[in-house]
Amino acid sequence: MRTVTRSNAGELPVIKLPAGFLLGTATASLQIEGGDRNNNWFRWCESGKVADGSHCLRACDHWNRVKQDIALQRELGVNAYRMSLEWSRIEPREGSFNQEVLARYREEIQALREAGITPMVTLHHFSNPLWLEDSGGWIQRSIVDRFGRYTARVVETLGDLVEHWVTINEPGIYLAFGYLMGIWPPGRRSLRCWLRGAHNMVLAHQEAYRLIHAIQGASGRPTGVGVAHHLRVYDPASSERRDKRAARRLERHFQDFFLDRTVPHSDFIGVNYYSRDIVSFSWNPAQAFTRRSVSRNAVRNDLGWEIYPEGLSRVCTSLSQRYTLPLYITENGVADAADALRTRFIYDHLAQVAQLLQRDVDLRGYFHWTLMDNFEWAEGESGRFGLYEVDFDTQTRTLRDSGRFFGEVCRRNGVTRQMIRDYL
Repeated sequence: MRTVTRSNAGELPVIKLPAGFLLGTATASLQIEGGDRNNNWFRWCESGKVADGSHCLRACDHWNRVKQDIALQRELGVNAYRMSLEWSRIEPREGSFNQEVLARYREEIQALREAGITPMVTLHHFSNPLWLEDSGGWIQRSIVDRFGRYTARVVETLGDLVEHWVTINEPGIYLAFGYLMGIWPPGRRSLRCWLRGAHNMVLAHQEAYRLIHAIQGASGRPTGVGVAHHLRVYDPASSERRDKRAARRLERHFQDFFLDRTVPHSDFIGVNYYSRDIVSFSWNPAQAFTRRSVSRNAVRNDLGWEIYPEGLSRVCTSLSQRYTLPLYITENGVADAADALRTRFIYDHLAQVAQLLQRDVDLRGYFHWTLMDNFEWAEGESGRFGLYEVDFDTQTRTLRDSGRFFGEVCRRNGVTRQMIRDYL
């Protein structure tokens, strides 16, 4: 099957994706819903630790605008949507589940399916209920049973509507920022806590995988369970052995540790890919004896990350060689408030997807991060990743030019010669 063709030498390739390929957007509940005071990020915002002073209590008010935001997705023409559930809403007190909230999520997922949009549902995306945070969060061994109880209730309630489950989003990032660097809640800086949290997250995924299949298996419904991993390219700054070792150390500790322990208990691998780091050796133990930088003369997004599309192919090729599971690009996007980079960013990364498919890599979907500007964690509202621009004061959503391009990609299942002329 040919997925990339050229009409004339020197022109950008036309892209044709296979039938059944999932094309959609991705969001996280804490970043878009707003209105919830019962999670660890609410308290983090209250303490004034967000760079631009914004607050997750506002976000995109999605909790009250679900129908509007599903209509935005229909306008784009997506056939899939990766969303997450807010644990703090579902289980506001330990062992006490809010059936009204579960019913509300069920209505949202049912509406997506009625709109022809396949849901991929994430159980944990960086936010915790306050009762969980205050009792030790992910560094307590009890988290495995607690996460299992939450998972079981969610799947029992929603499982007939969901085939694709992500148990945990980016465990390596969550633990590094929250327990090593201290720039996310709970704001710890402890290697011991990081190690305990990493071990517990692996065990929690394994238990959730078992529970989801046990519950879904009884009904005979098709089910896929995986983890969404934050995967970067770590290139050594030089050919010196110590730089090569530093790059390999980052890859081993923050990526391979989680891949090797979760893949045997997964049905697919979720790939969240954004950028690469140029890595050199450092004598600073607080930085794991490494220093990360951006390639000289690289094009960068608003957050200073290098735009490096080839890295998506490098990451997915490596995964396909090491493991036998199908892949989904569960996140890929660019912080670009001016919308000057996003259209070409999407095209260049989809061109990498097409090349991977040509090489028979088992890649089954691409979810663009993100549907609309949202509360971007420590950066607050200033990190603009959306296909729709959001005016947070009025909650007005405005489709960007890059959103129009992605909508055509979804409707045409690829990029035509006319689209290249019109947009690129």
